[in-house]
Amino acid sequence: MAEIVIVPDASSAGALVAGMILELIDARPDAVLGLATGSTPLAVYRALAEGARGLDVSRVRGFALDEYVGLPEGHPESYRSVIEREVVTPVGFDPRRIRVPNGAHETIRTAGAEYEDAIRAAGGIDLQLLGIGTDGHLGFNEPGSSLASLTRVKTLTEQTRRDNSRFFDSIDDVPLHCITQGVGTILRARHLVLLAFGEAKADALRAAVEGPVSASVPASAVQLHPHATVVIDEAAASKLDRAEYYRYAYENKPDWQGL
Repeated sequence: MAEIVIVPDASSAGALVAGMILELIDARPDAVLGLATGSTPLAVYRALAEGARGLDVSRVRGFALDEYVGLPEGHPESYRSVIEREVVTPVGFDPRRIRVPNGAHETIRTAGAEYEDAIRAAGGIDLQLLGIGTDGHLGFNEPGSSLASLTRVKTLTEQTRRDNSRFFDSIDDVPLHCITQGVGTILRARHLVLLAFGEAKADALRAAVEGPVSASVPASAVQLHPHATVVIDEAAASKLDRAEYYRYAYENKPDWQGL
């Protein structure tokens, strides 16, 4: 199963995960990162920007998890804009090496296959950052998504659109469709790092890490991965049945194992 790491708060999680990423970049300057968006990974990106000072990150490559379909180029809530604003510029990545799925209507029929080809051509993703939706979605893989799915267009649920409406003027402005890496695409990454903060994520997190593996909870697919790390705060951990064991195991793990 995944390793569950419980920390006091999002800031502590950000520092821990940013340290993992910096170690990866130091060992492999052209590392390939999978970049999640939304509010959850912001603590990681802030800590990464701070820690990357003085480190050459010019060769790092990245692939965003997903993108809305149909938002005009330059829209502030497109994930291309978010990635550039929250990750590329603060950390100092080369924007030419950071890819985002193409959500343009004109090319949407072939965008998924093209994105899969680009990830394969890069040699695959070394470390994939992930969040979890309140309904258990992973990326924009909504409940019912195939665990073998690849990058494709999906219809967003009303719950996801409500959750994301805080970034828009109203729910009516949230696009109905997205293009997302599939669950199968995500599982090909060499290391998965799933983040969850706040009590609102507690039920979904429990279902994902302690419930059965099911397409009804796409995030439960992390249980299938040989190297998955789940980093959560106390509030997100509040409904886990085995939280005390996870704390005990993390505190007593051999130093050489790392994360």
